[in-house]
Amino acid sequence: MQRILVIILILLSLNINAQQSTSPYEWDWTRDGIWTGAALAGSAGGFLIIQNKEPFTELELENFRNNIDDINGIDRWAAGNFSEDASKISDIPFAISFAAPFALLLDGKANDHAGQLFGIYIESLATTSTLFTISAGLTNRARPYAYSEEAPLNRRLSTSATRSFYSGHVAATSTATFFAAKVFQDFNPDSRAIPYVWAGAALLPAAVGYYRIEAGQHFLTDVLLGYTLGGIGWLLYPRIA
Repeated sequence: MQRILVIILILLSLNINAQQSTSPYEWDWTRDGIWTGAALAGSAGGFLIIQNKEPFTELELENFRNNIDDINGIDRWAAGNFSEDASKISDIPFAISFAAPFALLLDGKANDHAGQLFGIYIESLATTSTLFTISAGLTNRARPYAYSEEAPLNRRLSTSATRSFYSGHVAATSTATFFAAKVFQDFNPDSRAIPYVWAGAALLPAAVGYYRIEAGQHFLTDVLLGYTLGGIGWLLYPRIA
């Protein structure tokens, strides 16, 4: 974590002092530095909470299977889903999304402010990570595969089975893609590609969400909340100067 912060500081220092064009955003070292540091610390704290969670017992797993009808109607259909293949497929658009903002380096205007944008991107992801890890650590919603006898018992008895609420994969993906779309639009307000960029930004996290549900990792409401909380970052980050 310390190395990441050092890299961010170096990039920001080099870039902010050598800008060749005007950026529609601002980076305030006090405000954004404190926010980013607090978000990274909050994320680390959330992971510690997750590591100390207690897994479900076999009796609890049996009760889950016997009480599927108690699940709300929006989510009930996903209970019992389990697919290793779907889980692996979901990782593909998830990984691609993190690279999406770096495509902005191909844009001359945005590239002039690469350090600034990289800092705000890390700030956005760290904020999303904090919200997710603390939520996942403090809640115990069973993943859909916890209701399935097809899922390996050791998987259902792991602490991961307690972390259905909410989808971190979808939240992180929507943060990354919506960030990239907003930055592209703000640096290129007259581009005809804007609708297509936003369409891609919306579809990528939706694809991740679909496969996470098929994999039995999350219910629909987990995905919708992750999509919303991750995507709403584009309203806040980057901030217009």
